Amino acid sequence: MLKRKYVWKFVLVMAIILMLSSSSIAQCAMCRATVASNLSEGRGVIGTGINFGILYLLFTPYVLVAVVAFVWFRVSKKELTNKLSLTERVRKV
Repeated sequence: MLKRKYVWKFVLVMAIILMLSSSSIAQCAMCRATVASNLSEGRGVIGTGINFGILYLLFTPYVLVAVVAFVWFRVSKKELTNKLSLTERVRKV
């Protein structure tokens, strides 16, 4: 029953991510056009902001994967500790 709860949460999060990703993919052509027009006019300041935005979009998935891996590690470590303590108590009995 507990695993089913996690599966539904995972499916919900993935659905939200997929819905939001289509709007971020559509921004690529618009960003390129904005930078190209600003550079042709001699204004290069906006290019820096666009580059930071691109880096933000680049690192976000890696940060999310790192957070999931960290939470998974913590939960598995806690479960292992509980299992070992239970085994230790059974041996004492």
